[in-house]
Amino acid sequence: MYTIMIIEDDPKIAGLLKSHIERYGDRAVLVEDFEQVTEQFKQIQPHVVLLDINLPSYDGFYWCRQIRTISTCPILFISARSGKMDQVMALENGADDYITKPFEHEIVMAKIRSQLRRVYGDYAARDEERKVELNGLVVYLERLEIQLGDQKVQLTKKETILLETLMRRSPKLVSRETILEKLWDDSFVDDNTLSVNITRVRKRLAELGITDSLETVRGSGYRLINNWMETSSL
Repeated sequence: MYTIMIIEDDPKIAGLLKSHIERYGDRAVLVEDFEQVTEQFKQIQPHVVLLDINLPSYDGFYWCRQIRTISTCPILFISARSGKMDQVMALENGADDYITKPFEHEIVMAKIRSQLRRVYGDYAARDEERKVELNGLVVYLERLEIQLGDQKVQLTKKETILLETLMRRSPKLVSRETILEKLWDDSFVDDNTLSVNITRVRKRLAELGITDSLETVRGSGYRLINNWMETSSL
């Protein structure tokens, strides 16, 4: 049995979601105090969070960021706000998916089951911590952390996915389309949003003393070149 935490201030919608989740044999917990969401999250320890944007006191983007400071559990936004920037903001703040209202309960359940399989079930990593390593540079995928030697830098979820993608294919070119699909699935994202994330990754690498390693191939994509071993040997 998995536990799904529902952060939705519309009692009717929250109740329907709870009923549908329990029909599938899982446990659904409704948040009632919208000023103590993080504390309730720590108590409940859910496997998946369903999160609305429009909430009392603080919006869903805020609570998503707060949860991300303590957990990497899947977060699915469910909102009547269908604008592309709302979806981009949700994903930028750490969400794993975005569902617009009105929605089909079967689709919500399918997305929940997909996240459960990915993180805890058939597709989840087993036994040892997942990481990607390239010539001494290590990205810890669960910790959201990058390390070179004894230096460590914290990452956001998007930065972690982006670095993982580049490192796995280094020194080959990774197309813009591949990166967009990895980071945002089918959501619309403009060039500026991708550029912002590339800039953030460059800054994280610079904090480790790695410069000029993430190359932009204009009109095509990006390439990670291993030059940090050469730099460290100078």
